Amino acid sequence: MSQDKTILVVGTYDTKDDELNYMCECIRGQGGNVLSMDISVLGDPSEPTDYSKHDVAEEGGSSIQAAIDSGDENTAMQIMARGGATLALRLYREGKVHGVVVLGGTMGTDVALDICQALPLGVPKYVVSTVSFSHLLPPERLAADIQMILWAGGLYGLNSVCKSSLSQAAGAVLGAARAVEAPSRDKPLIGMTSFGKTILHYMVTLKPALEARGFEVAVFHATGMGGRAFESLASEGAFACVMDFATQEVGNHLMGGLSAGADRLTNAGASATPQIVAPACYDLVDMVGWKPLPDRMSHKPAHDHNRLLKSVVLDAEERREVARTHAEKLATAKGKSVFIMPKGGCNEWDRPGADLHDAEGLAAFVDEIEATLPETVTYIPLEAHINDAVFCDTVLEVFDGWVADGTIKTA
Repeated sequence: MSQDKTILVVGTYDTKDDELNYMCECIRGQGGNVLSMDISVLGDPSEPTDYSKHDVAEEGGSSIQAAIDSGDENTAMQIMARGGATLALRLYREGKVHGVVVLGGTMGTDVALDICQALPLGVPKYVVSTVSFSHLLPPERLAADIQMILWAGGLYGLNSVCKSSLSQAAGAVLGAARAVEAPSRDKPLIGMTSFGKTILHYMVTLKPALEARGFEVAVFHATGMGGRAFESLASEGAFACVMDFATQEVGNHLMGGLSAGADRLTNAGASATPQIVAPACYDLVDMVGWKPLPDRMSHKPAHDHNRLLKSVVLDAEERREVARTHAEKLATAKGKSVFIMPKGGCNEWDRPGADLHDAEGLAAFVDEIEATLPETVTYIPLEAHINDAVFCDTVLEVFDGWVADGTIKTA
């Protein structure tokens, strides 16, 4: 097999030399290439790595001596995290690596999260960690397409148990680098957010309509990690237009639910990408279904979506707070923005007569949006539900106007 892809293998080579070199051997044994990066601070590897700890620290604008002189392991590892993330991204952009695998305990995993976040969506990124899938890992630090495997039985030295994890990771990252189909730029891309068809219907109409106009459409499931992937691409300016219709993650972050991060609903605006926004499911906060609700949420109406997810209904004042947060975020946009407000409800459970309908709460949200939305955002109120046909008609009218006046680039 030809040596067609190169994997960056990262870790503290002073203490985990055997394990890291074992992964390098696994990758080479399958015909892949390896570049090694040492993120140690105090010790040295048995053999020189392709990128030394000095290279890493200097890439981040510091030095190993500064890390040592700090006298604090947390400070030292953050120096290595900055350098490691910067170096990994540079190597990827230069075409020198096609994927990354990072090995570590809590120290190495802390660095690994920064390295993986630095790399664009679609670059294979694997973490072998003693704390994989742990509640120690905050969702906002997880790259949208990060892959993890538990480093079982491998805290100190090689054995048959840990080799199973290490060899799987080595094979997975090389296989992914070979198999990944890079996003095509043949057609301009529309980024849309939504939930499933049982609660929101607009993508069923809009996706084929936009494709018939020569655009590609990617629909992101707005349950935390989907929103992170959406925002990651929006920050890169990857979208010709954003249709951010399921902004529930804004309220989730505000109220302690399934967060997509503090930057939700900001990156399209920051990159001057034209955006059409609507507040689907603004009235709900998604919580972990198998955990008891926090005291502040325990008395509220809720919908058990499944054993993983519970949606809690916000009261009128909370909805006002969510509306103000929408307005504050949209006020920072550098490009054209439209906010469509379906006054008949913003999800299928919110129709008049449905279980979670709250006319007073809906009116409070509408009132606050109309009072706080900045003049830089075009406001379009609709006397309709978000799942009514007029919503899609309105979206396409705005979209076609932007295509016609050159706001949306078609090539």
